[in-house]
Parts: sequence; C-alpha cells; structure tokens
Amino acid sequence: MSTEIETTCCIVGGGPASMMLGFLLARTGVRVTVLEKHADFLRDFRGDTIHPSTLEILGELGLLEEFLERPHDELGAVKAQFGGETFTIADFSRLGTRCHFIAFMPQWHFLDFLADHAKALPNFDLRMETEGLALLREGETVTGVTARGPQGEVTIRADLVVAADGRTSRLREDAGLAVETLGAPIDVLWFRIGREPGDTDDVLGRVDAGSFMVTIDRGDYWQCAYVIAKGQADVVKAQPLQDFRQKVAKASPHLRAHVDDLKSWDDVKLLSVAVDRLAQWSLPGLLCIGDAAHAMSPVGGVGINLAIQDAVAAANLLAAPLLEKSVTPDLLDRVRRRRAFPARVVQGFQVFVHDHYLAPTLAGTRIAVPLVIRLLDWLPVLRGLPARFIGIGVRPEHVHLPPGPKP
Repeated sequence: MSTEIETTCCIVGGGPASMMLGFLLARTGVRVTVLEKHADFLRDFRGDTIHPSTLEILGELGLLEEFLERPHDELGAVKAQFGGETFTIADFSRLGTRCHFIAFMPQWHFLDFLADHAKALPNFDLRMETEGLALLREGETVTGVTARGPQGEVTIRADLVVAADGRTSRLREDAGLAVETLGAPIDVLWFRIGREPGDTDDVLGRVDAGSFMVTIDRGDYWQCAYVIAKGQADVVKAQPLQDFRQKVAKASPHLRAHVDDLKSWDDVKLLSVAVDRLAQWSLPGLLCIGDAAHAMSPVGGVGINLAIQDAVAAANLLAAPLLEKSVTPDLLDRVRRRRAFPARVVQGFQVFVHDHYLAPTLAGTRIAVPLVIRLLDWLPVLRGLPARFIGIGVRPEHVHLPPGPKP
C-alpha cells in the first residue's frame, strides 16, 4: 500500500541532530516529520557523552532539571594513564556553564527524552520503522522523499528535507554531494565487562606500548573501547578469544576479574572509524547536518554535541523562513557557513591525534608521555583549556527561538 503525506520539514534519521532539530522547529510551529528506520533508538556505537554545551542548550529550553533526574553518571575531569603515570588533562570545574561536568547517559535514553517532549507538540510527527529511500525532485529542487514504512511505501512532500541519516547517508549519496575523506588509522572494538558495586576507577583512558583503551563506568558494567589499527579487526578475531581477554586485562587491570564476561567474539563489536566531510551541505530544498555533513572520530567524544550544535544553528536560521515558506538556497548554505569551521577545527585536532599519538602508540614498543600532557600536570590552571575545547567547543550555539505554542 502506498500513502502520501505533506509536511513543512522532513528530517531523515533518528539521531541527536534530527531529534533536536525536529523538537526546536516543532515548538515554533513548524510542521515536522522525522523518519527513523528502526523500531527503537537502541543501537551499538551511539555516543553516550552529553557535554556541557548540550546541557546548556537543555537549560535554555527549560529541560535540564528534568533531564538530570534521569539515571546518568557525571565526569568532572578527564584523567588518562600513560604507562604507570596518571594525569588530569581536562578540568570542567571552571567552565562558565550551568553544568561543570560531562553527563554519561546511553544515547537511546537521551533520544527517548527528546522524543517524549517533541511528541507532546501537535505539529511533530515521529515515524518509527520508516526508512528514507530517495529524494523527490522537481527540476533542480528537492521536494520530498520516498520512504518505506510498516504499511508500505510512503511519499513525503516537504518544503525542506534534512538529511541527518549518519555517516553513510543514503540521501547524501542520492544528492550526489562529494565527500572529502580525511582517513583514520584506527578502528575500535566495543564491548561490555561486568562491574562490581564496589569497583572504582576514575581513569577514562589508558595508554601503553602497543595499546590504548577507554573504560566508562556504567554502574553495573564497564563500557569498553579497545583501539586497534585500521583494518586489523579480522586479524585480532582470528586469534583465540583468551588472547584478547589477556590484552584487555593487561591494558586495564581493574577489569581482570570480569574479562571472562566476553563469552565469544559475538560480544565484541567493531566500530569502523571514519573522518570525512562535505564541501557542500545543501541543494535547493535539501540540507545535510551532523554525521551526514561531517563524520567524526571518537577522539574527544564530541560527535553528538557537534551534531546538536548543527541542529540548533539550523533551527535558529530556518524556523521563521520555514513558517513563511521563504527558505532560499543561500539561507541553507548559511548553516554550512556557520558550522563548517567548528567541524573542521575538531576534525583537524582528531586527525592530528590519530597520526601523531594513536598510530605511533599502537605500533610502538614503549610509551612517551606527550609534552603537552606534562605541561597540564605542571600548570593545573591550563586544564581549563582542553575542558573548554571538549566541553563547549568552537563557536557554541544557543537557542534564539520563541517558546512556541503549548501542547
């Protein structure tokens, strides 16, 4: 069965950028339809870090207190261990924001939170199990999308289509927008290890000769990221699982008692790391944001927050024109001009870390502590600089929209 609907803005993808943009537009009165191809938001490899910049936006929307009532963990400083030495590399205590910490919350809970508030608005339509397939065009202008939902084919006609469907964006490919690949010499193996209630460890990352590992306290388990050289996942998994368990225990000794929680290689998932970006984010009637416009490395954990910044910038620029049906190609390109610079700065930092620290560490037989890390140890006041870069970022966005109608 085929159906046809009309809306003002159709957002394809159910990630942080799409849910934030949909909520912001809907609360100003714009008719919004969001398409999410899965039945829920539960996914592997979704970023779990809600940085002070995003918490600030929730505060501006009057949602912060309610958000922080939901189960989460708070990280007030980032610590890393190099060999046998531990260093504090970022201290969020002096940030001029409402919250002086990174909140750790599974992303599906964050998305559920945004969706719950958005669905309370009369002009917000979230369609789960509905996958955006291709763009509709009239001449050079995008006029909607075709999609597949639970009841069959759906044609959605819209004044604006927003591609927020991730780093493998189907709509981006259909639009023919060229992707600049910056490369990444690493991949990540992602898994869980059990945690006892009394277990404590506040070191986020551990660097040693030939290994780099991140552990995030999730209450009853540790969320673990074991970094490997690009393309080596099959080589690692060709070895006995016990060998990998031993590598994990050596990299993070506090996990030793529970490494047998890895019962098979099915418990270890591969996150293929990519860093790329578009030079052109839009066509008439189409805008790409988030990972569809600039895929990020896990370094710094800032991908979700950059995507949300894109969404806030897009809403600020486009809400009123969408209501007035006056969105122009130049206005869509203003989103890129606003957000491309922060994305390039962060990607430049990530590529530098990849090439100058992570790749040599994975290939090396010894570990050298970077001079900048020792400088942060000698002069603690400087720890606020990486905290600002990670926690707030370059050119942070703020909500400049009217409150909109009450549901």
